[in-house]
Amino acid sequence: MNQPVNQIANQPENQQTAPVGSNGKPSFHIAFCVDNNYFRAMGGTISSIIDNNPGQHFTFHVLAFEVSADHQRRLKQLEAMYPVSTQLHLLDLSSFTQFSHFIGHSHYSLSIFTRLVIPTVLKGQTDRVLYLDADILCVNKLDEMVDMDISGDIAVVVPDAPVTLQRRVAALKLKHNEYFNGGVIFINIEKWISEDITQQTLDALLDSKTDMRFNDQDALNIVLNGRARYISPRWNYLYDLIHDLNVNKFALRPVGKAVFVHFAGAVKPWTDWSGHDARHLFRKYLSLTPWADMPLDPEPKNTKEMRMHSRFMYRQGRPLESLKWYIRYLRKRAAK
Repeated sequence: MNQPVNQIANQPENQQTAPVGSNGKPSFHIAFCVDNNYFRAMGGTISSIIDNNPGQHFTFHVLAFEVSADHQRRLKQLEAMYPVSTQLHLLDLSSFTQFSHFIGHSHYSLSIFTRLVIPTVLKGQTDRVLYLDADILCVNKLDEMVDMDISGDIAVVVPDAPVTLQRRVAALKLKHNEYFNGGVIFINIEKWISEDITQQTLDALLDSKTDMRFNDQDALNIVLNGRARYISPRWNYLYDLIHDLNVNKFALRPVGKAVFVHFAGAVKPWTDWSGHDARHLFRKYLSLTPWADMPLDPEPKNTKEMRMHSRFMYRQGRPLESLKWYIRYLRKRAAK
C-alpha cells in the first residue's frame, strides 16, 4: 500500500533529535494542507497557537503541491521568530500509485487527497500529528491535547454541528449516529497506516453511489464510523460569521472554553469588508507572523462573496451599496 515517502514529497533533510520545549515536553506536531492562497491564513493559525502556548515547542508541517519562493521564505522565517520547527513537504501525487486511478478517472480535485497522505509523509518522524484547517484560530492552551494518550486510537475527532451531523448520518447511511468535522483530526500515524485508512477512504470516494457533498470528509466518516474517538466540541468550535452578519451583529459571540475557533463558513475572519470583529482577532495574530505586511481582503473577491456582501449591505440599510455589489456580482458571473 505505502510508497516510499520520497515518492510522495520532497522531504526535509538532515533531521535532528526531536526538540523539547521549555516546559520539558517534546515538540508537538501539527500539519496543514494549503495552497499559495492560504499561507496568510495559516500564518494566523500558527501564531495563535504559539501565542497561547508559551513554553511548548511545535513542529509545523505544511503539505502542498507547489509553494512560491516568497511563502517558503516566510515559512522558514518563523524559526527565527519563535522556538518552532517548520517542514515543507512538496507533494507529487502523480508518482503515488494509490492515486493513479483518480488522476485520470475522477472528477475530484487532487487537493482533497492531501490530508490522506499526512500519515505516510510523516511516518518515522512522529507517532502522532494534529491536522488543522487554516481557517482556525487557537484561543486557549493545548496542554490537554499535548498530554492526551491516543495510543489506542486511530484518530481523535470532534463532532460536526448537530444539524450537519444528523443530515450526513442519514445521507451516508452511517451505522453509528456520529459524524465529525474534518477541520481538526488528531492522527495516530501507525494505527492509521496499519488499519489502511487512506486506501479505504479512496475506495469509499470511488465506490460510493451516495452524494459525497463533503468529499474526503464524508469518505473519512464512512471509513471511521464507529472507529474514531470523539472529544468535546471546544476542540473544533464551529463559528459561522454569516449567522452574525445576516442579523447585523458584528461582535464576536462568547466561545466559552473553546480551544480552536473554526471559521468554517463562507465568510472568513480575514475579510475586512465584512466589518465583523473577527477580523480584529485575525489581524492581531497575523501581526505576529512573517505575513504581517499582507493586508486583509478589502473587498469581496468572487461571485459568492459579492452576492453575500450585497445582501449584508441591504440588511444594514444601505440599498445603493447593495445594488452596486449586486451589479458587480451579475457582471462577474456573466463573464465566467
